[in-house]
Amino acid sequence: MTTFLRSLRDLLTSLQLTVALLFLSLVLVFVATLDQTNLGVWGIQQKWFHSFVVYQEAGALRLPVFPGGYLIGGLLFLNLLGAHAYRFKFTWRKSGIQLAHAGLILLLCGELVSGLMQKDSSVRLEEGETKNYSESFRDYELALIDQTDPAFDEVVAIPAAVLEQPGTIQHPRLPFTVRVQAYYGNATLSRRNGSAPGAPAGATAGVGTNVLMREQPLTYKTDEVNTPGAYVEIAGPGGPLGTWLVSPQLGAPQTFSIQNHTWALALRLRRFYQPFSLTLLKVNHDVYPGTDIPKNFSSRVRLQSDDGHDNRETVIFMNNPLRHGGLTFYQFQMNAESHMTVLQVVRNPGWLLPYVACLMMGVGLCLQFGITLGKFVSKRTATT
Repeated sequence: MTTFLRSLRDLLTSLQLTVALLFLSLVLVFVATLDQTNLGVWGIQQKWFHSFVVYQEAGALRLPVFPGGYLIGGLLFLNLLGAHAYRFKFTWRKSGIQLAHAGLILLLCGELVSGLMQKDSSVRLEEGETKNYSESFRDYELALIDQTDPAFDEVVAIPAAVLEQPGTIQHPRLPFTVRVQAYYGNATLSRRNGSAPGAPAGATAGVGTNVLMREQPLTYKTDEVNTPGAYVEIAGPGGPLGTWLVSPQLGAPQTFSIQNHTWALALRLRRFYQPFSLTLLKVNHDVYPGTDIPKNFSSRVRLQSDDGHDNRETVIFMNNPLRHGGLTFYQFQMNAESHMTVLQVVRNPGWLLPYVACLMMGVGLCLQFGITLGKFVSKRTATT
Protein backbone atom coordinates (compact mmCIF):
# COMPACT_ATOMS: atom_id res chain seq x y z
CA MET A 1 0.00 0.00 0.00
CA THR A 2 1.36 3.40 -0.98
CA THR A 3 2.02 6.12 1.59
CA PHE A 4 -0.82 8.24 0.22
CA LEU A 5 -3.40 5.45 0.46
CA ARG A 6 -2.19 4.53 3.94
CA SER A 7 -2.53 8.14 5.08
CA LEU A 8 -5.98 8.36 3.54
CA ARG A 9 -7.03 5.15 5.29
CA ASP A 10 -5.69 6.36 8.65
CA LEU A 11 -7.51 9.67 8.24
CA LEU A 12 -10.78 8.05 7.24
CA THR A 13 -10.74 5.66 10.21
CA SER A 14 -9.34 8.06 12.81
CA LEU A 15 -11.11 9.09 15.99
CA GLN A 16 -10.01 12.68 15.36
CA LEU A 17 -12.12 12.76 12.21
CA THR A 18 -15.09 11.41 14.17
CA VAL A 19 -14.78 14.15 16.78
CA ALA A 20 -14.34 16.84 14.13
CA LEU A 21 -17.42 15.70 12.21
CA LEU A 22 -19.52 15.54 15.37
CA PHE A 23 -18.40 19.07 16.23
CA LEU A 24 -19.30 20.28 12.72
CA SER A 25 -22.71 18.64 13.03
CA LEU A 26 -23.34 20.51 16.29
CA VAL A 27 -22.35 23.79 14.67
CA LEU A 28 -24.56 22.95 11.68
CA VAL A 29 -27.62 22.39 13.87
CA PHE A 30 -26.94 25.54 15.92
CA VAL A 31 -26.45 27.88 12.93
CA ALA A 32 -29.35 26.36 11.01
CA THR A 33 -31.62 26.91 14.01
CA LEU A 34 -30.66 30.60 14.07
CA ASP A 35 -31.19 30.90 10.31
CA GLN A 36 -34.66 29.41 10.65
CA THR A 37 -36.05 32.90 11.34
CA ASN A 38 -34.99 33.90 7.80
CA LEU A 39 -35.80 30.81 5.74
CA GLY A 40 -38.40 28.83 7.67
CA VAL A 41 -38.34 25.09 8.38
CA TRP A 42 -38.50 23.87 4.78
CA GLY A 43 -35.91 26.37 3.53
CA ILE A 44 -33.53 25.39 6.32
CA GLN A 45 -33.82 21.72 5.46
CA GLN A 46 -32.99 22.36 1.81
CA LYS A 47 -30.14 24.81 2.45
CA TRP A 48 -28.35 23.28 5.45
CA PHE A 49 -29.29 19.61 5.77
CA HIS A 50 -30.32 18.33 2.33
CA SER A 51 -27.18 19.63 0.61
CA PHE A 52 -23.51 18.76 0.33
CA VAL A 53 -22.26 22.36 0.59
CA VAL A 54 -23.97 25.42 2.07
CA TYR A 55 -23.68 28.48 -0.16
CA GLN A 56 -24.14 32.12 0.74
CA GLU A 57 -24.97 34.91 -1.67
CA ALA A 58 -22.46 37.77 -1.64
CA GLY A 59 -23.60 40.23 -4.27
CA ALA A 60 -23.20 38.51 -7.62
CA LEU A 61 -21.08 35.74 -6.08
CA ARG A 62 -22.25 32.46 -4.58
CA LEU A 63 -19.66 31.36 -2.04
CA PRO A 64 -19.40 28.02 -0.19
CA VAL A 65 -19.42 28.74 3.57
CA PHE A 66 -20.00 25.41 5.35
CA PRO A 67 -20.30 21.66 4.70
CA GLY A 68 -23.90 20.54 4.34
CA GLY A 69 -25.75 17.77 6.10
CA TYR A 70 -25.26 15.25 3.30
CA LEU A 71 -21.47 15.79 3.32
CA ILE A 72 -21.10 15.58 7.11
CA GLY A 73 -23.43 12.58 7.35
CA GLY A 74 -21.72 10.84 4.43
CA LEU A 75 -18.27 11.28 5.97
CA LEU A 76 -19.57 10.03 9.32
CA PHE A 77 -20.96 6.98 7.55
CA LEU A 78 -17.62 6.28 5.82
CA ASN A 79 -15.70 6.92 9.05
CA LEU A 80 -17.84 4.50 11.02
CA LEU A 81 -17.79 1.89 8.27
CA GLY A 82 -14.03 2.19 7.80
CA ALA A 83 -13.33 1.99 11.53
CA HIS A 84 -15.36 -1.20 11.77
CA ALA A 85 -13.67 -2.79 8.79
CA TYR A 86 -10.13 -1.87 9.82
CA ARG A 87 -9.95 -1.51 13.61
CA PHE A 88 -12.70 -3.68 15.10
CA LYS A 89 -12.46 -7.46 15.32
CA PHE A 90 -15.72 -9.33 14.92
CA THR A 91 -15.85 -11.37 18.15
CA TRP A 92 -18.67 -12.51 20.39
CA ARG A 93 -17.45 -10.31 23.25
CA LYS A 94 -17.89 -7.21 21.08
CA SER A 95 -21.07 -8.36 19.33
CA GLY A 96 -23.26 -5.87 21.23
CA ILE A 97 -21.11 -2.89 20.22
CA GLN A 98 -21.00 -4.12 16.64
CA LEU A 99 -24.78 -4.50 16.55
CA ALA A 100 -25.25 -0.99 18.01
CA HIS A 101 -22.87 0.48 15.43
CA ALA A 102 -24.65 -1.39 12.65
CA GLY A 103 -27.88 0.20 13.86
CA LEU A 104 -26.24 3.64 13.73
CA ILE A 105 -25.09 2.97 10.17
CA LEU A 106 -28.62 1.94 9.23
CA LEU A 107 -29.98 5.11 10.87
CA LEU A 108 -27.69 7.26 8.70
CA CYS A 109 -28.78 5.35 5.61
CA GLY A 110 -32.42 5.82 6.57
CA GLU A 111 -32.01 9.58 6.86
CA LEU A 112 -30.37 9.69 3.43
CA VAL A 113 -33.20 7.67 1.88
CA SER A 114 -35.82 9.89 3.52
CA GLY A 115 -34.07 13.10 2.47
CA LEU A 116 -33.79 12.01 -1.15
CA MET A 117 -37.05 10.14 -1.66
CA GLN A 118 -39.67 11.38 0.83
CA LYS A 119 -42.56 13.30 -0.74
CA ASP A 120 -45.17 15.21 1.26
CA SER A 121 -48.50 16.37 -0.12
CA SER A 122 -52.10 16.84 1.00
CA VAL A 123 -55.60 16.05 -0.15
CA ARG A 124 -58.54 18.30 0.73
CA LEU A 125 -61.96 16.66 0.76
CA GLU A 126 -65.51 17.74 1.50
CA GLU A 127 -68.15 15.23 2.54
CA GLY A 128 -69.23 13.24 -0.51
CA GLU A 129 -66.24 14.40 -2.59
CA THR A 130 -63.95 11.89 -4.33
CA LYS A 131 -60.35 12.50 -5.42
CA ASN A 132 -57.61 10.34 -6.89
CA TYR A 133 -54.78 12.82 -6.42
CA SER A 134 -52.98 14.82 -3.76
CA GLU A 135 -51.39 18.26 -4.04
CA SER A 136 -47.94 19.49 -3.09
CA PHE A 137 -47.60 21.95 -0.21
CA ARG A 138 -45.30 24.37 -2.06
CA ASP A 139 -44.47 23.16 -5.61
CA TYR A 140 -46.50 24.45 -8.55
CA GLU A 141 -47.06 23.41 -12.15
CA LEU A 142 -48.59 24.84 -15.31
CA ALA A 143 -51.37 22.45 -16.31
CA LEU A 144 -52.50 22.32 -19.95
CA ILE A 145 -55.70 20.27 -20.19
CA ASP A 146 -57.37 18.99 -23.34
CA GLN A 147 -61.09 19.06 -22.46
CA THR A 148 -62.43 18.06 -25.86
CA ASP A 149 -63.38 14.50 -24.89
CA PRO A 150 -66.14 14.60 -22.23
CA ALA A 151 -65.09 11.16 -20.95
CA PHE A 152 -61.60 12.14 -19.82
CA ASP A 153 -59.07 14.98 -19.74
CA GLU A 154 -55.59 14.71 -21.19
CA VAL A 155 -53.20 16.72 -19.03
CA VAL A 156 -49.69 17.98 -19.74
CA ALA A 157 -48.04 19.47 -16.65
CA ILE A 158 -44.98 21.73 -16.81
CA PRO A 159 -43.11 22.09 -13.47
CA ALA A 160 -42.58 25.58 -12.11
CA ALA A 161 -38.81 24.98 -12.19
CA VAL A 162 -39.06 24.96 -16.00
CA LEU A 163 -41.13 28.14 -16.03
CA GLU A 164 -38.48 30.00 -14.04
CA GLN A 165 -36.28 30.06 -17.16
CA PRO A 166 -37.90 32.30 -19.80
CA GLY A 167 -38.03 30.57 -23.17
CA THR A 168 -40.13 28.39 -25.47
CA ILE A 169 -41.45 25.03 -24.31
CA GLN A 170 -42.45 22.35 -26.83
CA HIS A 171 -44.07 19.07 -25.82
CA PRO A 172 -44.88 16.24 -28.29
CA ARG A 173 -48.45 15.96 -26.94
CA LEU A 174 -49.15 19.66 -27.43
CA PRO A 175 -50.21 21.05 -30.83
CA PHE A 176 -48.78 24.42 -29.82
CA THR A 177 -45.77 25.94 -28.09
CA VAL A 178 -45.66 27.71 -24.75
CA ARG A 179 -43.36 30.70 -24.40
CA VAL A 180 -42.73 31.98 -20.88
CA GLN A 181 -42.48 35.75 -21.00
CA ALA A 182 -42.13 36.29 -17.24
CA TYR A 183 -42.36 34.21 -14.08
CA TYR A 184 -42.65 35.52 -10.52
CA GLY A 185 -42.05 33.23 -7.54
CA ASN A 186 -44.38 35.40 -5.47
CA ALA A 187 -46.90 37.92 -6.80
CA THR A 188 -50.10 39.72 -5.91
CA LEU A 189 -53.05 40.41 -8.19
CA SER A 190 -55.30 43.45 -8.26
CA ARG A 191 -58.06 44.64 -10.55
CA ARG A 192 -56.80 46.94 -13.26
CA ASN A 193 -58.52 50.29 -13.68
CA GLY A 194 -57.76 53.51 -15.45
CA SER A 195 -55.98 55.05 -12.48
CA ALA A 196 -53.93 51.98 -11.56
CA PRO A 197 -50.20 52.63 -11.71
CA GLY A 198 -47.81 50.30 -13.47
CA ALA A 199 -47.06 49.09 -16.96
CA PRO A 200 -49.78 48.07 -19.41
CA ALA A 201 -51.28 44.64 -18.92
CA GLY A 202 -48.97 41.84 -20.01
CA ALA A 203 -51.93 39.61 -20.90
CA THR A 204 -53.75 39.93 -24.21
CA ALA A 205 -56.25 37.09 -23.67
CA GLY A 206 -58.30 35.68 -20.83
CA VAL A 207 -59.24 37.33 -17.56
CA GLY A 208 -55.69 38.61 -17.13
CA THR A 209 -56.38 41.56 -19.42
CA ASN A 210 -58.24 43.17 -16.51
CA VAL A 211 -55.74 42.14 -13.83
CA LEU A 212 -52.54 43.81 -12.69
CA MET A 213 -49.83 41.48 -11.35
CA ARG A 214 -47.04 42.81 -9.14
CA GLU A 215 -43.97 40.84 -8.14
CA GLN A 216 -43.38 40.46 -4.39
CA PRO A 217 -40.31 39.34 -2.38
CA LEU A 218 -40.21 35.65 -1.55
CA THR A 219 -41.39 34.88 1.97
CA TYR A 220 -40.02 32.14 4.23
CA LYS A 221 -42.32 32.60 7.22
CA THR A 222 -44.15 29.51 8.40
CA ASP A 223 -47.52 31.30 8.43
CA GLU A 224 -47.14 32.75 4.91
CA VAL A 225 -46.99 31.17 1.47
CA ASN A 226 -45.51 32.19 -1.86
CA THR A 227 -48.12 32.51 -4.60
CA PRO A 228 -46.44 32.50 -8.04
CA GLY A 229 -47.64 34.07 -11.25
CA ALA A 230 -46.54 34.10 -14.89
CA TYR A 231 -47.24 35.46 -18.36
CA VAL A 232 -47.27 32.71 -20.99
CA GLU A 233 -47.81 33.03 -24.73
CA ILE A 234 -49.54 30.24 -26.66
CA ALA A 235 -48.51 29.92 -30.30
CA GLY A 236 -50.00 27.50 -32.82
CA PRO A 237 -48.91 26.63 -36.38
CA GLY A 238 -50.58 29.79 -37.64
CA GLY A 239 -48.94 32.10 -35.14
CA PRO A 240 -49.50 33.40 -31.58
CA LEU A 241 -52.95 32.96 -30.05
CA GLY A 242 -52.35 35.42 -27.23
CA THR A 243 -50.66 35.90 -23.89
CA TRP A 244 -52.33 34.67 -20.69
CA LEU A 245 -51.75 35.65 -17.09
CA VAL A 246 -51.74 32.50 -14.98
CA SER A 247 -51.85 32.38 -11.19
CA PRO A 248 -53.36 30.14 -8.49
CA GLN A 249 -55.23 33.22 -7.26
CA LEU A 250 -57.41 33.25 -10.38
CA GLY A 251 -59.22 30.13 -9.26
CA ALA A 252 -60.89 28.60 -12.34
CA PRO A 253 -58.76 27.61 -15.37
CA GLN A 254 -58.85 29.72 -18.54
CA THR A 255 -59.74 28.19 -21.88
CA PHE A 256 -58.79 28.60 -25.53
CA SER A 257 -59.38 26.67 -28.75
CA ILE A 258 -56.97 25.37 -31.37
CA GLN A 259 -57.46 22.81 -34.16
CA ASN A 260 -61.04 22.10 -33.01
CA HIS A 261 -59.83 21.19 -29.53
CA THR A 262 -60.70 23.02 -26.33
CA TRP A 263 -57.81 23.52 -23.95
CA ALA A 264 -57.64 24.89 -20.42
CA LEU A 265 -54.57 26.27 -18.71
CA ALA A 266 -53.96 26.95 -15.03
CA LEU A 267 -51.05 27.49 -12.68
CA ARG A 268 -51.83 25.22 -9.75
CA LEU A 269 -50.23 23.19 -6.98
CA ARG A 270 -48.42 20.15 -8.33
CA ARG A 271 -50.65 17.07 -8.37
CA PHE A 272 -49.72 13.45 -7.68
CA TYR A 273 -52.24 11.06 -9.23
CA GLN A 274 -52.80 7.60 -7.75
CA PRO A 275 -54.39 4.36 -9.06
CA PHE A 276 -57.08 4.61 -6.38
CA SER A 277 -59.52 7.19 -5.05
CA LEU A 278 -60.68 8.39 -1.65
CA THR A 279 -64.24 9.48 -0.86
CA LEU A 280 -64.94 11.40 2.33
CA LEU A 281 -68.01 9.91 3.99
CA LYS A 282 -68.11 11.78 7.28
CA VAL A 283 -66.01 14.03 9.53
CA ASN A 284 -66.14 13.94 13.31
CA HIS A 285 -64.90 16.58 15.74
CA ASP A 286 -65.30 15.34 19.31
CA VAL A 287 -64.80 17.61 22.34
CA TYR A 288 -64.57 16.94 26.03
CA PRO A 289 -68.00 17.11 27.73
CA GLY A 290 -68.92 20.58 28.94
CA THR A 291 -66.02 22.26 27.09
CA ASP A 292 -65.00 23.25 23.60
CA ILE A 293 -61.56 21.60 23.97
CA PRO A 294 -60.90 19.24 21.03
CA LYS A 295 -60.77 15.57 21.99
CA ASN A 296 -60.54 13.82 18.64
CA PHE A 297 -60.58 14.54 14.91
CA SER A 298 -61.48 11.68 12.58
CA SER A 299 -62.42 11.18 8.95
CA ARG A 300 -64.33 8.18 7.64
CA VAL A 301 -63.29 7.54 4.04
CA ARG A 302 -63.94 4.96 1.37
CA LEU A 303 -60.89 3.67 -0.53
CA GLN A 304 -61.57 2.26 -3.99
CA SER A 305 -58.84 1.12 -6.39
CA ASP A 306 -59.13 1.52 -10.13
CA ASP A 307 -58.80 -2.24 -10.71
CA GLY A 308 -61.64 -2.99 -8.26
CA HIS A 309 -59.54 -5.13 -5.92
CA ASP A 310 -59.93 -2.72 -3.00
CA ASN A 311 -63.25 -1.22 -1.92
CA ARG A 312 -63.38 -0.61 1.81
CA GLU A 313 -64.15 1.95 4.47
CA THR A 314 -61.72 3.07 7.15
CA VAL A 315 -61.43 5.77 9.80
CA ILE A 316 -58.39 8.06 9.92
CA PHE A 317 -57.63 9.85 13.17
CA MET A 318 -54.64 11.01 15.19
CA ASN A 319 -51.98 8.27 15.52
CA ASN A 320 -54.09 6.00 13.32
CA PRO A 321 -53.16 6.75 9.69
CA LEU A 322 -54.21 4.89 6.58
CA ARG A 323 -51.42 3.04 4.77
CA HIS A 324 -51.99 1.99 1.18
CA GLY A 325 -49.89 1.69 -1.96
CA GLY A 326 -46.72 2.95 -0.30
CA LEU A 327 -48.52 6.07 0.96
CA THR A 328 -49.49 7.08 4.49
CA PHE A 329 -52.53 9.30 5.05
CA TYR A 330 -52.54 11.30 8.30
CA GLN A 331 -55.31 13.41 9.77
CA PHE A 332 -53.88 16.90 9.22
CA GLN A 333 -56.58 19.58 9.42
CA MET A 334 -60.35 19.75 9.72
CA ASN A 335 -63.26 22.16 9.52
CA ALA A 336 -66.20 20.28 10.96
CA GLU A 337 -68.60 23.20 10.39
CA SER A 338 -67.85 23.10 6.65
CA HIS A 339 -67.73 19.26 6.64
CA MET A 340 -64.21 19.41 5.24
CA THR A 341 -61.00 17.56 6.08
CA VAL A 342 -57.37 17.76 4.98
CA LEU A 343 -55.20 14.64 4.97
CA GLN A 344 -51.42 14.78 4.82
CA VAL A 345 -50.03 12.26 2.35
CA VAL A 346 -46.48 10.99 2.89
CA ARG A 347 -44.49 8.72 0.59
CA ASN A 348 -41.32 7.59 2.38
CA PRO A 349 -39.76 4.31 1.21
CA GLY A 350 -37.38 4.39 4.19
CA TRP A 351 -39.98 4.98 6.91
CA LEU A 352 -39.24 1.62 8.57
CA LEU A 353 -35.45 2.03 8.71
CA PRO A 354 -35.30 4.35 11.80
CA TYR A 355 -37.42 1.90 13.81
CA VAL A 356 -35.22 -1.05 12.84
CA ALA A 357 -32.07 0.99 13.52
CA CYS A 358 -33.23 2.06 17.00
CA LEU A 359 -34.20 -1.54 17.80
CA MET A 360 -30.76 -2.77 16.69
CA MET A 361 -28.97 -0.13 18.79
CA GLY A 362 -31.12 -0.88 21.84
CA VAL A 363 -30.62 -4.65 21.57
CA GLY A 364 -26.90 -4.15 20.93
CA LEU A 365 -26.40 -1.97 24.00
CA CYS A 366 -28.40 -4.36 26.19
CA LEU A 367 -26.45 -7.31 24.81
CA GLN A 368 -23.11 -5.60 25.44
CA PHE A 369 -24.20 -4.69 28.96
CA GLY A 370 -25.22 -8.31 29.58
CA ILE A 371 -21.88 -9.63 28.29
CA THR A 372 -19.91 -7.16 30.42
CA LEU A 373 -22.04 -7.92 33.47
CA GLY A 374 -21.57 -11.64 32.94
CA LYS A 375 -17.77 -11.24 32.80
CA PHE A 376 -17.84 -9.13 35.96
CA VAL A 377 -19.96 -11.65 37.84
CA SER A 378 -17.72 -14.51 36.68
CA LYS A 379 -14.60 -12.70 37.95
CA ARG A 380 -16.23 -11.91 41.30
CA THR A 381 -17.32 -15.52 41.67
CA ALA A 382 -13.84 -16.83 40.82
CA THR A 383 -12.20 -14.64 43.48
CA THR A 384 -14.54 -15.71 46.29
